[in-house]
Amino acid sequence: MTAKERSIARTERIAVRAGVATPGLRALPEEVPVALSFGGTTQAVMMATPQDLEDFGVGFALSEAIVRSADDIASLEIVEADQGFDVQMQLAGDLQFAYSARRRKMAGPVGCGLCGIESIEEALRQLPDRDAVDIRFSHDDIRDAVRSLSMHQDLRAQTGAVHAAGFYRPGSGVACVREDVGRHNALDKLIGALAREGSSPADGAFVITSRVSVDMVQKAVIAGAGLLIAVSAPTALAVRTAEAAGLTLVGIARSVDFEIFTRPDRIVQGAQSDVA
Repeated sequence: MTAKERSIARTERIAVRAGVATPGLRALPEEVPVALSFGGTTQAVMMATPQDLEDFGVGFALSEAIVRSADDIASLEIVEADQGFDVQMQLAGDLQFAYSARRRKMAGPVGCGLCGIESIEEALRQLPDRDAVDIRFSHDDIRDAVRSLSMHQDLRAQTGAVHAAGFYRPGSGVACVREDVGRHNALDKLIGALAREGSSPADGAFVITSRVSVDMVQKAVIAGAGLLIAVSAPTALAVRTAEAAGLTLVGIARSVDFEIFTRPDRIVQGAQSDVA
């Protein structure tokens, strides 16, 4: 069974349409425990869609600042357990020793991106400065990014119940899309996919189908992105965090409309009054 096949289940249901009940099957996304382990020690157990797990492991390691590049992971193996999967990674060189010295255990359900954080300082961690990211998007680029992401959501088309994160380059469209029942997982998978293929997030924009909480901003900034586009709204803390880190944050991007919350200088099309 392929990863995509094990990510979808066919479930019996009765569909009621215009008052008429019809039995049949419905495609639903699978949700299983996925452990993320380093050197034999579990760092996190997330409820996730069981596909693109290699990307998930690498992206999680990067966004949690366990490693700085995909090359810092010496080996990665997906081990199937009774009810889920274990993404087992070995870190290169002295990184494994450093990780073991500072490791913390955490368990994260789908809707939670900061479970296991032990202090306020950890939750509101210092981020790199992305002011120097040199990229420009037109209004049409923003609209095309959201429209293109929707066209590449295969799991959503079959199930209607997953989030997506995509990477969009101006002039060339969506280069990569990852899906998951968890919005954080989808973004981690995207980050991992880009790192494994050697693509720089600074060359385009992250596009996500969810709201923008502060941890989504943190992941985008740590990955190196200069622009984050979301179909829903950000939280106030997400906006303040994006502003401080020099990330351009675009939200409520639907159809032809969107709102720019931070760093509007990277959005170049239209009169100044359009982007204030």
